[in-house]
Amino acid sequence: MTTFVALGDSITVGVGDPQPDGAWRGWAALLAASLPAPRLHNLAVNGALTRDVERDQLPRALELRPDIASVIMGVNDTLRRTFDVCRVAGTIERTLAALRTEGAIVLTMRLPDPGRMFRLPGGLARPLARRIRAVNAVTDAAAERFGTVHVDIAGHPATYERRMWSVDRLHPSERGHRLLARSFAGRLGLSPARWPDEEPANPPPTLSSELRWMATKGVRWMVDRSTDLVPYLAGMMIAEWWYGLRGLAHRLDDSMAREVTAALCAPLVRTRLAAWPDPMDVPLTNCDR
Repeated sequence: MTTFVALGDSITVGVGDPQPDGAWRGWAALLAASLPAPRLHNLAVNGALTRDVERDQLPRALELRPDIASVIMGVNDTLRRTFDVCRVAGTIERTLAALRTEGAIVLTMRLPDPGRMFRLPGGLARPLARRIRAVNAVTDAAAERFGTVHVDIAGHPATYERRMWSVDRLHPSERGHRLLARSFAGRLGLSPARWPDEEPANPPPTLSSELRWMATKGVRWMVDRSTDLVPYLAGMMIAEWWYGLRGLAHRLDDSMAREVTAALCAPLVRTRLAAWPDPMDVPLTNCDR
């Protein structure tokens, strides 16, 4: 029997992959069906932040003594004005360390950029993209340090195809969940004959169902974010413009992301973070808290 415990947020809950009875299925259930004698425990919760996963889900996961555990989190943190990559990094490291210490094979993932799916204006999308790159940088480092099965879904050529995403453009569609499940199945070395099918089993949502979602849950989500994240991103956009005029703008590009990775995961050099010139976003100081 293979005990598979899934930790995370709404992506792992399965949002975007509805079943006829109204329940969500998602990539974790699809992958579990490919494992030998699977027993799936999906502990993921909609809206969970990284701290919620560590505090609420990790203790239960450890009690279940998983053979395989997945940890996919961080998107919700980037969508909050209180985002702090140092706290995210510490949470990711502690969660992976606890699961690996218990002998679990741990699945992790590089996050795609939601700004590309939201089609935000460039000034709003850039600060959000920097946050995602920062989370991916610390996740990459933790994955290497703890030897996880790490999938780069952000770099998959099919990830940003519209058909891979549900109507909210934040959660995968059934096809997107299948892509993620198949990616993990491949990295786990499962026989391709056992992988989930690539093509969806259910018909795509109708226009009326998409409009109904937008009129109910979608509008509420947009209102919540409009009073939290959007004003903060707008401030970052203004700051980026201002610092750009003064020649002081510093983007967290791939080379800087690698530096973030090295600094956050090597305690002896974490003090270097305080000297980094990124005035606009991604607070990087006091990472030893």
